[in-house]
Amino acid sequence: MSTILIVEDNDKNMKLVRDILQFEGHATLEAVTGAEGVALATSQRPDLILMDIQLPDFDGAEALRRIRTDPALDAVPILAVSASVMPDEQQKVINSGFDAFITKPIDLKLFRATVKRFLAQGRRGE
Repeated sequence: MSTILIVEDNDKNMKLVRDILQFEGHATLEAVTGAEGVALATSQRPDLILMDIQLPDFDGAEALRRIRTDPALDAVPILAVSASVMPDEQQKVINSGFDAFITKPIDLKLFRATVKRFLAQGRRGE
C-alpha cells in the first residue's frame, strides 16, 4: 500500500482527493498549510505528494523547494494540483520543479491514471 500526502486547504477538495485515494487502497496523510506539508513529508516520507499551489502560509512552490532540500525525499514525486488553467501558468508551475500538473476540478479517470503512473514509475518516469 502506498502512502500519499495531500496538501490542500479547501475542505471539499481534501475530502474528494482523500476519498478517491482511499477507495483505491492508498493510505493518506493530510496537511492544510505549506508548513504542515513540509513537516509531514519530512517525518513520514510518503510515496507521493499532491500539492495545492495556493496555500494560506506560503505557496506550493515554496513548500516544494523546502521538501527538495531533504535528500531522502528527492525520489518522491510531487504533483501540483491547482485550478489555474492558463497554459503559461501551468508551465510556470512545472518549471518550478513539480513532476506533473493536475487541474481542478479533478478529472477522475485522469487523476487516478496520473497517481498510478507516478507511484509505479517515480519521478520523471524513472
